[in-house]
Amino acid sequence: MAKVPPKHARDQFQDFEGLLNNLQDWELSFKDKDKRLKSQFVGKDKLDLPAQRHSMNSASQHSNGTGVNEKPPMDGLMEEEAVDANSEKELGNEFFKQKKFNEAIDCYSRSIAFSPTAVAYANRAMAYIKIKRFQEAENDCTEALNLDDRYIKAYSRRSTARKELGKLKESIDDTSFALRLDPHNQEIKKQYAELKSLLEKEILKKASGVAGGSSQGVQREGKLKVEKSKSIHKVQSVSPSSPAGVAEVLKDNSKDREGGAETSMEVESSRLRTHRADMNTSFGNVKIEHKNGEQELKASVQELAARAANLAKAEAAKNISPPNSAYQFEVSWRGLSGDRTLQAHLLKVTPATALPGIFKNALSAPMLVDVIRCIATFFTEDMDLGVKYLENLTKVPRFDMVIMCLSPSDKADLWKIWDEVFSKGTSEYAENLGNLRLKYGVKQ
Repeated sequence: MAKVPPKHARDQFQDFEGLLNNLQDWELSFKDKDKRLKSQFVGKDKLDLPAQRHSMNSASQHSNGTGVNEKPPMDGLMEEEAVDANSEKELGNEFFKQKKFNEAIDCYSRSIAFSPTAVAYANRAMAYIKIKRFQEAENDCTEALNLDDRYIKAYSRRSTARKELGKLKESIDDTSFALRLDPHNQEIKKQYAELKSLLEKEILKKASGVAGGSSQGVQREGKLKVEKSKSIHKVQSVSPSSPAGVAEVLKDNSKDREGGAETSMEVESSRLRTHRADMNTSFGNVKIEHKNGEQELKASVQELAARAANLAKAEAAKNISPPNSAYQFEVSWRGLSGDRTLQAHLLKVTPATALPGIFKNALSAPMLVDVIRCIATFFTEDMDLGVKYLENLTKVPRFDMVIMCLSPSDKADLWKIWDEVFSKGTSEYAENLGNLRLKYGVKQ
């Protein structure tokens, strides 16, 4: 006779079976929601959807044959937070598609609170742009780039926000750097071209405004001088208080008494010719003064520009700090362009060992050569530091590829720098420099 299991054991088995069924139902509903959200996502302003999530624990996964999971894939709390962050982000994408931007912002904010990601920050930035809160958009893009400094869309969206904030130069810097990371990205190329065109128009507008103002000022001054000259000439020609005026009047009266109407016409014609000659002289003086005024204005503008540049560089030197990313390094480096002393200062405040982590895969051939030129300026004074920078640059990812992509002129510059500067190093560094020479492709 078969033994009947006790009631307690039967209850436990039923509870376990019910729990397993609930888990399977939850898994199926979650998959259905995931597919529905992804199938509905369309639109011009595409947001970044997360990669397709792995299915939640099914009865057949990690199973011992009884349908029970032997080992969960992640800790319960972490799993719950990840699911919540992804769910909020997807819900935010759905609201964005419906143009409910404030609701989308709330969802992205909750997603960031659960688990901050570059995608969530960049998506919230896009929503901020849509409601014209450009400062918040810029800040979110910066946060996204702090998490992932190669995130192209974050650079693009920060460029858009900065353009609207009037930071045109910084906006161009963002698209320029994004193009270095992805030279074939057509959207970034178009955005960069539009910004460059906008900058050129702005420069022309300012230049025409300055030139127009100065030209009007010179013309007004010339007009006043001409009118003054005319008034003086008129007084001198008719005033009987001066001897010349009295003589002229008497002469005219005498000729009138002789009935010389023709003579009066000749006198008037002579006056007109004299007046015309005076006018030509006055206009000639105005033209000369106008030309001189333009030259003086140009010199003044150039002098002011030079002073402003010097002040900007001096201020920049006070605020130089170690960069945390390739973007920060390149923007600071270009801001100090033309001043090797300040560029050397920027390099020296950046630890040599930090260069591989800063540049990652973003080191370009022109930047590499320019940094080497800068190292050459202080190599003789501090060989140990110079060698450290040269060594750590070779540890940047894809360094060999960058060396292979050097242009002929860059290679020639590298040869020249090595022969004239680095090869003069002391015997203490001879072996290191010899090995580095091979890595930089400067074979003897």
